[in-house]
Amino acid sequence: MQNSFYNVRTCLENPKWEQANKREIQLYRRNNEIRSEFERDYTRILHSQAYRRLKHKTQVFFAPHNDHICTRMEHVMHVASVATTIAKYLGLNEQLAGAIAMGHDIGHAPFGHHGEDCLNKLLEQKEGHNAPKKFWHERNSLFFADYIETLPDPNGIEQPVNLTYAVRDGLICHCGEIDQQGIKPREEAIDLYSIKRPGFIQPFTWEGCVVKIADKIAYLGRDIEDARSYHIIDMAAYRELREIVGSTLGFERKGARALRSGKAVNTTTLINDLIVDLCEQSSPEKGLSFSDEYFKFILELKKFNFARIYKHWRLGEFAIYAENIIGTLFRTLQKTKIYAETGRVGQALRYYPKLCATFEDWLIKYTSYKPFIAERHSFVDRKPVLKYNTQPVFDLHDNESYTKCIIEFISGMTDQFAIQVYEEVITF
Repeated sequence: MQNSFYNVRTCLENPKWEQANKREIQLYRRNNEIRSEFERDYTRILHSQAYRRLKHKTQVFFAPHNDHICTRMEHVMHVASVATTIAKYLGLNEQLAGAIAMGHDIGHAPFGHHGEDCLNKLLEQKEGHNAPKKFWHERNSLFFADYIETLPDPNGIEQPVNLTYAVRDGLICHCGEIDQQGIKPREEAIDLYSIKRPGFIQPFTWEGCVVKIADKIAYLGRDIEDARSYHIIDMAAYRELREIVGSTLGFERKGARALRSGKAVNTTTLINDLIVDLCEQSSPEKGLSFSDEYFKFILELKKFNFARIYKHWRLGEFAIYAENIIGTLFRTLQKTKIYAETGRVGQALRYYPKLCATFEDWLIKYTSYKPFIAERHSFVDRKPVLKYNTQPVFDLHDNESYTKCIIEFISGMTDQFAIQVYEEVITF
């Protein structure tokens, strides 16, 4: 029902408002500030380098030469569109939903989920089937927002983006892979780094819950559309898809819940139908939920996508390619630790100029690294010159911390940049 969530929206009257609006460090103020705190978060994410790089990161299909295949940035914009549409109809805070949606994938690895899996495998894992992953992009989005991403202040000094708690919470809690009906926000504010697994902790706000669902709505249809463009889905598979639609929803309107826009199975149709069903079925009492018909449809659609798209042999070959690139870069950079401790990374990576320049700048910004200048016979602190007001995030002398430093550096790469520096390494 329209505006049915108005009384529970994140606003000044909400008991969660003070915590939701909280920042770890107070932002600088402008004399003519006309934006809310969540609008400031939205634009800070929009202007961040991590967001800009999403246009060159894989969503599902590796397509550096195809302008019409969904990239990670387009996916993020789909999620933002879906989330703000739902929030507007239900009477929730559109600004908060939009900010969470815009930032939810800023910590995503290159090469999509294949890249994410590669980085996780490179880290030492705890044993056991249910042991938490060391690298997962939802947590990495929070990490990038808290420790990596910076923006210049009015004096040109690079400062942390310093997002509000509600947005930070939405970043780490956005995983939509856990299928459940009746999603409701949790009541308590927690240490966000105490969350050890993606998907199991609900967001702190209703707006965060909306983004969690919007993430799923956005990718289901678009992945099918891209798969058809690449002929991953043939006509037999598409007939199977239409049978799923017919068996779960039917092609004709049947009662108040069956909201089919037509026989087509494409991005616009699916997104519209799923949004409408969610908006009509949800209430603060039972939570954000789909009708039984549409929930069953989503489950069947996910099964179809995994079987017909994500497990396709071409994507399997792509995964091997991504693993080789990421693994090579990781092993190459691992060899630089002793050089980093003595300010001589440039010497270790002298044959790879692009990799050398970017990694050394990364170390300057996020560690205590000071390049050793042989002509001066001294170490040079370049942070003031580069206007970096950043504290050391990684310890050069600790093996685990240095490994994490490399992992985070790789995770921020675009597909194209990873390929370029990989070719530097393997080309003689």
